[in-house]
Amino acid sequence: MEASTAGVRALKISLFILLGTTVLQAVIVAFTGSIALLADTIHNFADALTAVPLWIAFVLGRRVANKRYTYGYGRAEDLAGMFIVFVVALSAVVAGWQAIDRFIHPRPVENPWLLVAAGVIGFAGNEIVAIYRIRVGQKIGSAALVADGVHARLDGFTSLSVVLGAVGVLLGFPLADPIIGLLIAISILMLLWGTVKSIGARLMDAIDPDLYSRAEHALEHADGVQAVRDLRLRWIGHRLTGSATIEVDTTDLNAASHVAEHASEHLHEAIGNVDAFTITPTSHHH
Repeated sequence: MEASTAGVRALKISLFILLGTTVLQAVIVAFTGSIALLADTIHNFADALTAVPLWIAFVLGRRVANKRYTYGYGRAEDLAGMFIVFVVALSAVVAGWQAIDRFIHPRPVENPWLLVAAGVIGFAGNEIVAIYRIRVGQKIGSAALVADGVHARLDGFTSLSVVLGAVGVLLGFPLADPIIGLLIAISILMLLWGTVKSIGARLMDAIDPDLYSRAEHALEHADGVQAVRDLRLRWIGHRLTGSATIEVDTTDLNAASHVAEHASEHLHEAIGNVDAFTITPTSHHH
């Protein structure tokens, strides 16, 4: 529960910071007519909006499992991730199209000095959001939130590229502006590929092999456990669930279930965000 609350709080705060950044940048677009800045503004706006589906997913994820959704609603987070990918891809296409249009119909950029300010504002807003989202995401184990944070950090650098475009214009190379705009659009699409892969992996129940090793190590080192077989883990939102079979050196049912309980405690200590984990003890003598 508190993980979802922390997630929602991180999203609310980052939503407002990014919306603020977007508004400031939009005002400067009006004064400069810069395509690079327009691309960055569209992107920051799309990014601010991506907080909304994640927010809904975190709230949905709190709902209790029922007869239809026996694992609960945690997977809504991964669906939100797919939606985010779509929105950001769309923003890249719009930005790229605007940049190409500017190559065909060139227009001078006015007040290039303002662009430098806009780029710095965009960078600062994104970096604050990135640090915050990544920190909270790692703490609560939400891949979607961490991905969102990394994404915001990279956006910060696209905002800085607006400054490069402004420098180009100041040095008497007006095409620098749409070129940077186009590069921003392309970089957004390239970054998206990483997000698509990580969300796709989550939907396919992939987990980090390191996490598997930690779980296996925790179970193997519990008293009375001879071997660990059929260890399975899957993410449901930002919580883990799974099962394992352990071999125990006793045929006494009570003793075996005692070992299983102990192994379960070990696992929960080693990995904080495990929810339900089923351990089946079997006799070593079979």
